Amino acid sequence: MKKRIAFLGFAMLAVAGLRAIDDPVQYVNPLVGSHSTHSLSTGNTYPAIALPWGMNFWTPQTGKMGDGWCYTYDAEQIRGFKQTHQPSPWMNDYAMFNIMPEASDAPIYDENKRASWFSHKAEVSKPHYYKVYLADYDITTEIAPTSRAAIFRFTCPEGKNFVIVDAFDRGSYVKVIPGENKVVGYTTRNSGGVPEGFKNYFVLQFDRPFTYTSTADEGKESKNLEMKSKHAAAAVGFQTAKRGEQINVRVASSFISIEQAEQNLKELGSKTLEEIAEAGRQEWNKVLNVIDVDDNSDVDRLRTFYSCLYRSTLFPRSFYEINAKGEVVHYSPYNGQVLPGYLFADTGFWDTFRALFPLVNLMYPSMSQKMQEGWANAYKESGFLPEWSAPGHRACMVGNNSASVVADAYLKGIRGYDIDALWEAVKHGANADLPRTTSGRKQWQTYNRLGYVPYDSINESAARTLEYAFDDWSIYKLGQALGKPEKEINVYAEHAMNYKNLFDKSYNLMRGKLANGEWAPNFNPFKWGDAFTEGNSWHYSWSVFHDPQGLIDLMGGNDTFNRMLDSVFILPPIFDDSYYGGVIHEIREMQIMNMGNYAHGNQPIQHMIYMYAYSGQPWKSQYWLRETMNRMYNAHADGYCGDEDNGQTSAWYIFTAMGFYPVCPGSGEYVLGAPYFKKMTLHLENGKDVVITAPQQSDENRYVGALKVNGAEHNVNYVKHTDLIAGMKMDYTMQAQPNRQRGTSAEAAPYSFSKEYKPAAKGKKKK
Repeated sequence: MKKRIAFLGFAMLAVAGLRAIDDPVQYVNPLVGSHSTHSLSTGNTYPAIALPWGMNFWTPQTGKMGDGWCYTYDAEQIRGFKQTHQPSPWMNDYAMFNIMPEASDAPIYDENKRASWFSHKAEVSKPHYYKVYLADYDITTEIAPTSRAAIFRFTCPEGKNFVIVDAFDRGSYVKVIPGENKVVGYTTRNSGGVPEGFKNYFVLQFDRPFTYTSTADEGKESKNLEMKSKHAAAAVGFQTAKRGEQINVRVASSFISIEQAEQNLKELGSKTLEEIAEAGRQEWNKVLNVIDVDDNSDVDRLRTFYSCLYRSTLFPRSFYEINAKGEVVHYSPYNGQVLPGYLFADTGFWDTFRALFPLVNLMYPSMSQKMQEGWANAYKESGFLPEWSAPGHRACMVGNNSASVVADAYLKGIRGYDIDALWEAVKHGANADLPRTTSGRKQWQTYNRLGYVPYDSINESAARTLEYAFDDWSIYKLGQALGKPEKEINVYAEHAMNYKNLFDKSYNLMRGKLANGEWAPNFNPFKWGDAFTEGNSWHYSWSVFHDPQGLIDLMGGNDTFNRMLDSVFILPPIFDDSYYGGVIHEIREMQIMNMGNYAHGNQPIQHMIYMYAYSGQPWKSQYWLRETMNRMYNAHADGYCGDEDNGQTSAWYIFTAMGFYPVCPGSGEYVLGAPYFKKMTLHLENGKDVVITAPQQSDENRYVGALKVNGAEHNVNYVKHTDLIAGMKMDYTMQAQPNRQRGTSAEAAPYSFSKEYKPAAKGKKKK
């Protein structure tokens, strides 16, 4: 009977339309995406216990030291609680150390021997608070973070208890200071992207005296209070009189010095763990509440939505600190100096230029301003903008998409940073290459000379060409907005059309081309890699973000274009993995989803469904977007359909749930799909609201019958950024059958560059 009463009470709340969205963090599940393996990713995430864009994250560590899969949902034991800065298991971690409580006769340094069994049934995971029961020790661990610090609380059994501070291998240092109940040290553990002398300094302040102290050199215990070695660790002990006694530890770190770590520890003040957790809850709610979902018809979708919004506001992480004078300073991973100003790290622009940064520009412009200052500082300190930052320049992926990140922010009105430096940065990056990284452009000379990257000069040449062309368009549009002369910027407009050089009409697809102008031999449109990056020609041929109309024209018109789009879903999940010599996880994730050759688990094709809006069949976008949302996302440990990738795959979900998406960042337009909830309100920083209503929407009523914007019929397939941020009311009428009249005219199509730019005839210069 009690269960029935509880159910009826919930049902009455649902009918009344009452919501608990004032506390959206309650819907966030940090474990989403953590049920992943090397061969199959359902997100490749870990539970990040952190504040939005925090400098430090904390996570329970189930994997071995140095394993990029630091927490996996199917693990049975926890080896410690790690301060992590890992943006991806494929990039691995840096600046990491780990804390592990134990109840034993003597401290156990070996990570395998000290690991304790745990259960998800005795685990609480929230962004601002984590709790787990370590069964082998009868110890409950709790964590509450700030941006650069955290409080740990260990509830212990009676008897001997220890806390291990493991500074990891590859060079580390620990010092126990019994008179101050303190442990300090540093770790140099990293996976690249740092200069010589890089260290992460830490301080742990305990709330009671030590009854035991030791250090260890590669697991060999010493009674010395100080240890500097390849792998240093420390143990401090406590004697508890009864079960339930608690040990509290206040922890902070710094990339600058132990003294700055002490300064960062002041973020905690004199607050208790409960007070820090509550402050974190409020901070997360402030960030999550910018989008208010008023729809209780499916609580699991609320959980999915807010879990995605949480993931969209973790990276790029803050890489700056506040010194004793209250000044913003940062350690530079580019030159090792401590310098003034903001810096951000841990993002791959190949992924995040598409939706993550446009989401920040729309919903968090003040944070975007800081990020742009950070990118300017990165350029000043290294001579290049990063393309994959972790924390400095790394060698991963292709493209020169920093140009899009810079251009989109400025073109959307973000100001208050050194745009002149960033203008020089994007021009320089288009015409230079930083060796041993992917910053700048590989093969930029041949690209500028031939109009494409030759297949016989470098791998993944077609992907590079397509992305360079879009990046050139981004530079051109930024130059226009800055009032740069045409003679300076027109070369970028011309190069924006270079995508045409790889279009093979006999296939209606993009393919690699040799330096002599001939097509690369043995073309297989299902071959992953080779001329493309983590995808095939069917995935990458749509990467003409800035000029879909130009691509439509190359294919011969809307009918052919739509048939090609349809084919992505009609084809079976055929693949050729010979370039890799085996099935990579991205291939497997496409294969098992039963959506043909559509590979949503990887970024290159994520905008493709929206392209029906350019070719007069927007109802197909509405159908396939709903299918993708329903099939490929959920609020559980297997909640993604591939790598989440620093917020990009989450940001796609956020935008698509709103009913629009930035297919072409920098264009000032969002392409319409269809709303996923009955009502959403976007609370913009300028005080304006965007209210999106679709009371009839459901999985059956997935098609847009009509749309009114601010009370007027809206028959085009896009909305403008300038109109959106002025405040907007979008009222949808949803229905079960496609409306084949709405949005079908040429005028309804969103932005395409070829509609405004006509290249000069050969031999003539465009004025």
